[in-house]
Formats: sequence, structure tokens, C-alpha cells
Amino acid sequence: MGRLANKVAVVTGGAMGLGEADVRAFVDEGATVYIADVADDAGRDLAAQLGENVRFVHLDVSNEGEFAAVLDRVVEEAGGLDILVNNAGVVEPANPETVLEKDIHRIFAVSTFGTMFGCKHAIRLMQKSGGGSIINMSSVSTVQGMPYAAAYSAAKGGIEAYTRTVAVHCLQNNYNIRCNSVHPSAFATPMMAGTAVKMPGAGDASMNDRFVSRTSGAGDPVHVGRLVLFLASDESSYITGQRFVIDNGGTLVPAGME
Repeated sequence: MGRLANKVAVVTGGAMGLGEADVRAFVDEGATVYIADVADDAGRDLAAQLGENVRFVHLDVSNEGEFAAVLDRVVEEAGGLDILVNNAGVVEPANPETVLEKDIHRIFAVSTFGTMFGCKHAIRLMQKSGGGSIINMSSVSTVQGMPYAAAYSAAKGGIEAYTRTVAVHCLQNNYNIRCNSVHPSAFATPMMAGTAVKMPGAGDASMNDRFVSRTSGAGDPVHVGRLVLFLASDESSYITGQRFVIDNGGTLVPAGME
């Protein structure tokens, strides 16, 4: 029996990158997994590759009605919801002086609002069936200032704060629902590759370069998958409302000292 045997999980943004690593880790440990993403082709391909216990559903996490309907569908089809990973997110490199209004709205809509919608409807369903685990993907940008990721940092900070709010709410109501946040640094993902552009005010380094320079190189997403697996499993049943930084010591370097 695997560590997630008989459990049902939804991973948003699960078609690639860190979300894909979570999906693979969950499947290996016996879970039924729903990949929820706007990347339809990549999501369907991954589901087909991983077998009958993996299904793809289209989901724009910034749409609350769509998010609620997807989770309701999961419960109807699979018989419950035990794990939700709010992984979906977007980034547009910009510092506090160059950040654009349209990018602020988009980043918050996907990352912060999407996480809030996911938590809201996962709580509604999990508390009816005896509990579960919610894992919210935040960032090391909430631990150490990253001015070249201004809106992204703010959105991820909101996720960290909201994670504690959800955890306390569920404790107060005896819902047996845990909620924790994961804070990765630079990992080798399509999103990270897309930030390899020169930033105003960042000298000659790209956003990607500056992340990676804090550590010995970009990490393998499998490491994040292992951490998320632990938080999804019953092994972490006494842990809630906590922040888990996974960065190979990168945040131990003072900001601006790369």
C-alpha cells in the first residue's frame, strides 16, 4: 500500500513544472489524481502517460465558479477529496517601478485569488467527509526580498498569510483539515525558464540568474514533489499553518549579496 492509497488529490497547474512533480509523486504512492490546468494538451498527455488513476480537467483557477464545479465533479466521480495542491501561478518580471497594472491583476487573479477559491471550496467538501490536506504553493520571495519579481512576491505573500488563516479557521471548527505552504526557490521548470530576461535595475543578471546564484543551481522539481507528498500524507497529520522553505540554503544569503 502506498502512502496515499485510497486518497483523491487535485493539483492545479499540474500539467508541467512543480505541479507535474507533485502529480508524479502522488501517483507513485497510490493516489487518484486530477490534473487541473489551462494547458489542455500537456495535461491530457501527462494523464495518458501516467495511467488510469490520473485524469485531466480543464480549470482556470481565477474563475471561482469553474473551480467549485471542478471540485464538485471530482467528489462525484471519485467519491471524495482528500488533497488539494494550489500550485497554479504566473510570473511577469518587473520591479516596483516598472510593474504594470495588467500584470498585477493577472498575477493576483491566478496565484492569490485562485488559491483562495481553492481553499474555500476544498474546505466545503473536505469538512463533510472527515478532513484533508491543502498545500499552497508560495515562494522564497516571501522570505527574502526580490524586487525584480514585485507583483509575484506580493501575490505569494498573500498566499502565505492566507494559509495560516485557513489553518486556524479549520482548527477552530474542528474540521480536521490541515493547510500548509511550500516556498521553493529556483527550480528547473518552464515558468522559471520564461523569466530568463533582463530586468530594469537588475544589472546584467536575469531574474532566473539571480535566483539560481543564491544556491548551487536550479533544483530538480522532484524535491518539491517529495515535500508536497509528505504534507499530503498522514505522516504530517500534526502539522498545519506552517511555512516550508525549500531552497538549498538560498535564503540564508542576505538580499543583494548574490
